[in-house]
Parts: sequence; structure tokens; C-alpha cells
Amino acid sequence: MLEAQAHHRLKTLLRQEESDWPHHLTLSRLVGRSLRRRDTTLLQLPPSSGERWWLGVMVPLCLNPGAAAIVLTTAQRKWLLQLELPRLKEQGLQLPCWQGLTPPPGQQLWILNTDELIAVHQNNLLGERQLLIPDADQLSDRLRRSLAIRIDHHDWERLRQAHPVTDQALLDLHERLSRQVFQEAARADDCIRLQGGACQSLRDLLHLIEPCPEPWTALLATDPVQWAEWAELDHRLLQWTWQLEPLEPLQLLSGLLKNRPVLMLSESGECSRIEHELTQANVSITVTAKLREQELEEPLPLYAPRRQPLPNTEVYAQHLLEQSRRLILGRTGLTIVLVDDQQLRRQLTSALAAEFGRRVVEESTAPESNGVISAHWHWWLQHHEQVPAPEQLIVALLPIASLSSPLTASRVERLKRRGEDWFRTLLLPEALSLIPGAIAPLRRAGGRLAVLDGRLRGRSWGDQVLKQLEPWRPLQRLLPD
Repeated sequence: MLEAQAHHRLKTLLRQEESDWPHHLTLSRLVGRSLRRRDTTLLQLPPSSGERWWLGVMVPLCLNPGAAAIVLTTAQRKWLLQLELPRLKEQGLQLPCWQGLTPPPGQQLWILNTDELIAVHQNNLLGERQLLIPDADQLSDRLRRSLAIRIDHHDWERLRQAHPVTDQALLDLHERLSRQVFQEAARADDCIRLQGGACQSLRDLLHLIEPCPEPWTALLATDPVQWAEWAELDHRLLQWTWQLEPLEPLQLLSGLLKNRPVLMLSESGECSRIEHELTQANVSITVTAKLREQELEEPLPLYAPRRQPLPNTEVYAQHLLEQSRRLILGRTGLTIVLVDDQQLRRQLTSALAAEFGRRVVEESTAPESNGVISAHWHWWLQHHEQVPAPEQLIVALLPIASLSSPLTASRVERLKRRGEDWFRTLLLPEALSLIPGAIAPLRRAGGRLAVLDGRLRGRSWGDQVLKQLEPWRPLQRLLPD
């Protein structure tokens, strides 16, 4: 069987290499089994496993390269071609790879990015190949960005040049939309949802003057009910860009994963989000497996005082500054402060820099040994491998998406129209999926976690966050080392 052959080849390879990751052989057997059975498998890897999963995936593919197409980011493709393939070649294993939009002519592994995946799916070129998707929990976000439509002032000019008869009507609609978005802007470089009759009037006009140049043809193909639309403003030039993204790309791309063998890897530590997305897209998971690491099972020291103010109160910013100052004082290692609210993060960073000087930086991968990095949650998840292991992590705000985001607001409205609990169906699961990966580097380093968001103790759903943080032990007070 494929899994037995992959196990034997990988075991021989591991004797010649040093690796402290305990799941290489288990992962290779699971991947080999999925390739042989051609089922839909979801493998949950330990959070923040880094690039250690490559061997367990690549060795089974070396034995049957033509069975699959793998969906990689630009960074992952570079890693595969420049590091993993030469590594396999040194050990006598060959993995022929094929890139591009045309199907491989022989037994080669087909490497695709999300743009190429959408194109080959829409042209029915995938055939019987099984899809391999690392970072499956990020698939929806990447598909959404690939499907996004962007219309700027150059596109308006091309449309006017293509249909000069409607020049005045197009100018009037553009002026009407411009006046609307700039009047609603609360700050410079804001994002304003596009709603109302002006957008529909433009669509009606475009239907009358078809054919239109791209991206207007793509705009006409969208259903406003299934897409979010907003304007990104540039007050410096008094221009705006029309941005459109699908609310649920897996549902929009019907048939991409349905009735097709798929092997998905998740490193989020929490699969409820991807499982929900697959269920909504009518994709049934055949096999689910979870790999654990002993070092991630040690209790994490958690400082989360009761009776903290809520983030929407006037005293919260001062509370956050005072508590952060106490947590940072006397620490000799790296501190990470996570807060997605841009205005609050800049305010906190400035105040901490006034206290601790150049130790405090914003989203930098080159901090001092006792530095303080303030960052978005997604920045930390993407760059934690490039940063020294932290001694403590301060959660200033839990990663609950803000309704000020046009995309989030549109997704929430869609759930409201269907009568669903939009917070527990959408916002809370997406927030919970970010937590294990964010705190995994802290667990491995033996650091401590502080949660300064009053909603952890003040809201009923805070218990679900505490459960996601398990195992942990409470720190009732801060004591010097």
C-alpha cells in the first residue's frame, strides 16, 4: 500500500536527518492513505507547526505524483522548489512538478496558487486530481482576495472611452457616488460601504451598453446579495477605488471542493471554522485526524483579572496602558502586545514608547532582546517564526472582527437576513480559530499570557475563550521574577 511504502521511505530518510518533530511518520501514513482512498481528509496539525510538515506530505507524493494538485502561496511555492525538492533529491527521491494553467502532460505534481486554482476549476481542467491544501483555514480568505474586483479612476476613463455616447451619464453617476462616499467618511483614508440606488443605476446602465471592458464585465456578473462592496478613499488625491469581494467564496465557487477528493491541513488548532465553511458549501469530510504535541499540553500561566473595563468604555485606554506598564516593568525578555484596533494600538504604542523608549516598536521583526512589539493578530500569526520567542504575550483586545469593516458588516447582514445568530455563527468562531496559533510560540517558550479585555470575564461567551486557552493556570497577582 502507498502508506506503507511512504512510511518505509520516510523512515529511511529520517535516519539520515535530525528532526525533533514527532509526527513525520504519522502524517505520511495519513497522507498516503488519503491519496490511495481518494477521500476528503482534514488533518489538524499542532498550532504553528511551521514548515515541519513538508516531509510527511512530499514523500507519499514522490511515490504517486500525478494523483494530486497542490495549492500553495508564493512563499510556500518558493520553499518547495528551493528547499524541499533539493532536500528530497539528495536522499534519492524525485518529485516531478508542473506549473502553469495547462494540465501536466504526464505524472507530475501540479502546483497552483489560488488564482490559478480558480481558473483551472472554471475551465474544468482539474480532472480527477485530488486537491492538497495546506493552511486550509486560510483558503476562504485567499479565494476571496483572488476573486476580488477592483475598479479605480482609470477603469472609469476606459469605460467612457469605450462608450462615448454615455459619457455624461457616467460622469453624473461617478460624481454622485463620489459625493456619497466622501460625505460619509469619518476619517481620512476610510472605507465606506457602497449602498443605495447609485450602484444599481450604474449596473442598469452597463446592461444597456454591453459589451464593456474589464473589470466592468466582471462587475456585471456579480450578485450584490453575495458580494460586499465598498469604497477605499484617498483624501490626498480626492479619489476612491471601488472594491468588491464575495461574502462566502466556497459557496460561490460551487463544485470546487464538492464531489472531489481533497486533503486539507490546518495549523490553527481549531477546525470548527473550516468545518462550518465546508458544511455550508455542501462538502462532506470523510476523515478527520488531530496531531498533538506534548509541549503544547503544559498549563499556561494566565493573568486575567476580574472586573476589567470593557473596550467600549472611556476608561479602557487608560486601564490598558497601566496594566501593560505593570506587565512590562522588570521583564528581561520579549513582550508581544496584540490589538487590532489601529487607533488604540497607535495610542498605546506611543504611550509605552514614552515610558520605555526605543524598546517599543510596532510590527517589527528585529526587536531588542527585552523589546515590546505591538501588532495586529494576523501580523503576529504570519511573522512569529521570524521573531524571537516571547516571554509574555499581552492580549489588549480579543480578535473579534469589527463591524466597521465593510466586508464583516456585509457578512453579518447576510446572516441577519437568514435569522441566524451572527455573532456565534461568524465572529466568535473566527476569533477562536486565531487563538491557538497565536499562543503556541508562547507555550513553547514557557512564557505567560495576559488578557486585558474585560469581555473575557464580563460576557457569557468568554468561557469559550477560556476553554480555547486550556490548559492554563491562573496568575492572581503579578510578582517579580
